[in-house]
Amino acid sequence: MIEVVAGSLIILGGFFAVIGALGLLRLPDVLLRMHASTKIGTLACGLILLSSAVIFGTSDIIIRVIAIVLFILLTAPIGAHMMGRSVVSTGVPLWKNEGLEEGKLDTALHEEHSTPAGPKPDH
Repeated sequence: MIEVVAGSLIILGGFFAVIGALGLLRLPDVLLRMHASTKIGTLACGLILLSSAVIFGTSDIIIRVIAIVLFILLTAPIGAHMMGRSVVSTGVPLWKNEGLEEGKLDTALHEEHSTPAGPKPDH
């Protein structure tokens, strides 16, 4: 039974890691990519480490896993914040549709994908 639980946690962690990788490839902006990599990466690492704690089950391994997960939970948001500040302060161009209201976002994305390549007309 322990092997089934640990195997499920590893597969789930790998699934979230793949989702994070797809986010890095598909998201249009540096800040959005950074969000995907930190959130999903933390979840994937936590699940895989949890599976190792389930498999080994000794107190020293469990303490190490807890320490590693706490370290990841504390450092990933701080690192993402510092990267985000450097992106904004250096003037890296961001996704042009970022300030849209929620209802207009679907329309803008649909127009972006349905218009032919070339210069976009002014509205």
